[in-house]
Amino acid sequence: MQLTGAVVLVTGASAGIGHVAAARFAAKGAQVLVHGRDPARTTKVAGEVGGRALIADLAVAADRQRLAAEAINAFGRVDVLVNNAGFGYYGPVSAMAIDAIRRLIEVDLLAALELTRLLLPGMVERDRGAICFVTSIAGRTGVGGEAVYSATKAGLDTFAESLRAETARSGVNISVVVPGVVDTGFFETRGAPYTRRRPRPIPAETVADAVVRAVERDRAELWAPRWLRIAPTVRALAPGAFRRLAIRFGGTGSP
Repeated sequence: MQLTGAVVLVTGASAGIGHVAAARFAAKGAQVLVHGRDPARTTKVAGEVGGRALIADLAVAADRQRLAAEAINAFGRVDVLVNNAGFGYYGPVSAMAIDAIRRLIEVDLLAALELTRLLLPGMVERDRGAICFVTSIAGRTGVGGEAVYSATKAGLDTFAESLRAETARSGVNISVVVPGVVDTGFFETRGAPYTRRRPRPIPAETVADAVVRAVERDRAELWAPRWLRIAPTVRALAPGAFRRLAIRFGGTGSP
């Protein structure tokens, strides 16, 4: 997809992967809509990339609907939607407050589904567009201590795969970028730091570059890092051994 002049909405763009992705899209000549929950940080990033700040709390249904409307009103259309926003939670499900479960599902899964539902029709009508979902290795293999987070990412993966079949020959490309452990503020907010020596966290830039590449080259799926795709393959071929290793080494953590 040609990015020069394209209108790109990046959710969760006030920090981390989204921040870098917004800058990368702007460098390609796109008109970037920078979404974030924090007005000061989001406005700062928008100023840095020459974009427009859109403030919304994705845990609130009314905010999700308003975000889609404001994104369309900004330039009359949205050509690219990057569903990147999300946060993590580390701990046993039995210890999670119900409100924490609901918020995790609202932000990490439902927001992406709703924004897609609201912005996809315009792309199909124009026969041009792209929707990219930033998922996680946790959604492909599961991670101990991150059951709800893993479920939201698995949901995004399956939603994207199904949506790809629905939109075939519509001019809209559906892609997913599957990161492993990324060096961002994700671990500061999920409730536990990342302490393992392997795998080493990769820079947010690596994932952001994969997002831009997936959109620009109409790719269905990209992994960051690429070798990570071996994990679900091992799980499929030797599920018993995989589960024993997962129990032994515990959660790896992921963005």
